[in-house]
Amino acid sequence: FPFTFARKISHICMRILIKNATLVSPEHPLHGKKTDLFIEDGLIKEIGNNLSPENTEMIQQEGLHVSYGWMDCFANFCDPGEEYKETIETGANAAATGGYTDVMIVPNTAPVVQNKSQIDYLITKAIPTPVTVHPIGAATQNLEGKSLAEIYDMRDAGAAAFSDGFLPIQSAGILQKALEYTLAFDGTFIQLPDDKSIGRYGLINEGVVSTRMGMLGKPAIAEELMVARDIELVKYTKSKIHFTGISTRKSIELIKKAKKEGLPVTCSVTPYHLFFSDENLTDYNTMLKVNPPLRTPSDRDALREAVLDGTVDFIASHHNPQDYDNKVCEFEKAKNGMETLETVFSAIRNCGIPSDLFVKMQTENIRKVFNLPYYGLKENTEAVLTLFNPDEPYTYSEKDLSSQCTNNAFLGIPLTGKVFGTINKDHIFLSFIHKN
Repeated sequence: FPFTFARKISHICMRILIKNATLVSPEHPLHGKKTDLFIEDGLIKEIGNNLSPENTEMIQQEGLHVSYGWMDCFANFCDPGEEYKETIETGANAAATGGYTDVMIVPNTAPVVQNKSQIDYLITKAIPTPVTVHPIGAATQNLEGKSLAEIYDMRDAGAAAFSDGFLPIQSAGILQKALEYTLAFDGTFIQLPDDKSIGRYGLINEGVVSTRMGMLGKPAIAEELMVARDIELVKYTKSKIHFTGISTRKSIELIKKAKKEGLPVTCSVTPYHLFFSDENLTDYNTMLKVNPPLRTPSDRDALREAVLDGTVDFIASHHNPQDYDNKVCEFEKAKNGMETLETVFSAIRNCGIPSDLFVKMQTENIRKVFNLPYYGLKENTEAVLTLFNPDEPYTYSEKDLSSQCTNNAFLGIPLTGKVFGTINKDHIFLSFIHKN
């Protein structure tokens, strides 16, 4: 069947036929086999071979795979307050370009997302986009780590989890209270572990590379001490914690031990910590200035092993757009953060992680951690789908970006694994489409 290509297509469609796609859904009897999917009014109406309903928009592409829609747990859409970097609309388009139908967004905005009305604002503003937005409510007022925010009200309004986002809670006493509050409704607290009193002015990982480059280092122990402390608080409160942005071998060992003890501890890693190491910083590339910083090759390899053995529950994008002036400058002045959503899948495919494992992590695992429904690919359920080819090679360029910012270190690097788009109920976001 012929098909036509477009830069981006995003619209409402009532009847869709996905033709001859490999099904990636372990619970389905056709898992791993080529089949057709017929979608009508946002529902999967039929899965089977040789389907031919009339008056459909057909989707067909060589190497096409289809899975349940992918989800991310930690992205910054910069809205409200810094819309010159990203908006709900552009962030959602970046997410859909990367294969995500659902995204949890951090509260690090201006104003901070810390009450019911702000949760309502984000959910409502995202309705016309191809992505379902799940706001993360601030755990403390103004993200200051001093007193708790309106956790119950935000939860009732639809907050998916609670966290101070890129500003981890430093006080053990405040975190204990936050964990006890979320325990009351079986919620999950997200912590980016970083003891700010250690290596406060560090620019990159403390080690051989930082010494050779003459830069202030941020030691791994700043992360590892907080992981150890917070695990002890979980033992005390019995509440659930999710560590994100884990970057060191020792942190992985602590989390693995906690899991073996049966503690409600989960973790995620970023695509750039899996792909790069501090050795990639020798040319002072500000696109690689992130927090936690890129660690040693040994740490990177430990993270990859932890993904493969199941210690890491899923990948977190840590999508954090920065404008031109905050990245194209001296390394010391550049802000931390990377725009990542469009390239997460391609990056991890280049790290030796099987696509089936990635799909399981970003569909079933992540929703289980945050108590969100996972339906899989079943007839008469909502069509929440990601379309991709796990083996197609390509090189991502600035013209492919949907985000407003270009601070993506994967630009220009040959990658493997291409996303074709998403279907989120009745909203279709694709790079190709053909009408039957």
